[in-house]
This record gives sequence, C-alpha cells and structure tokens, in this order.
Amino acid sequence: MNENKIKKIEIYSTPTCHFCNLAKDWFKEKGLVYTEYDVAKDIQKRKEMVELTGQLGVPVIKIGEEVLVGFNPNKISEALSSKN
Repeated sequence: MNENKIKKIEIYSTPTCHFCNLAKDWFKEKGLVYTEYDVAKDIQKRKEMVELTGQLGVPVIKIGEEVLVGFNPNKISEALSSKN
C-alpha cells in the first residue's frame, strides 16, 4: 500500500462490545491507526452511525468512504487495499 494513500479508519463502538474489541486489537496488531467513537457516551456519533447504517449494531467501521458493519478481517483488508 502506498504510504501517501493511507485511508482514514474510524470505528464506532461500545466498551462492552466483544467484536469491537476484536476489531481494535486487529488494527493494533496490523499497526493501523484508527479513531474510535464510543457511541454509548457520544450521542452525536451515535446519530451519525445510525445515519450511515440505519441501525444501532456495533462495530461500524468506516475506511475512507466505505462503511462496514461488524468485524470481518477479510472485508477490512479489502477496504484498506481498494483504490476508492
């Protein structure tokens, strides 16, 4: 991956969400920097997440302009490597 084209990674999560924690651990293992939003506390980010997905399930992972619901390492890798 071209270092100049690193996509912004954002994760909407809650502290008690098992799959959110798996996703964050996966990002850390890969050395990926991400921005975390705790939608249990941040009402504005919770509204934003619902607008993106139409639902309250977490994690919601936004990579560039691509939005993924749930933790799927293969889909995350695809989103990180896509040209969009």
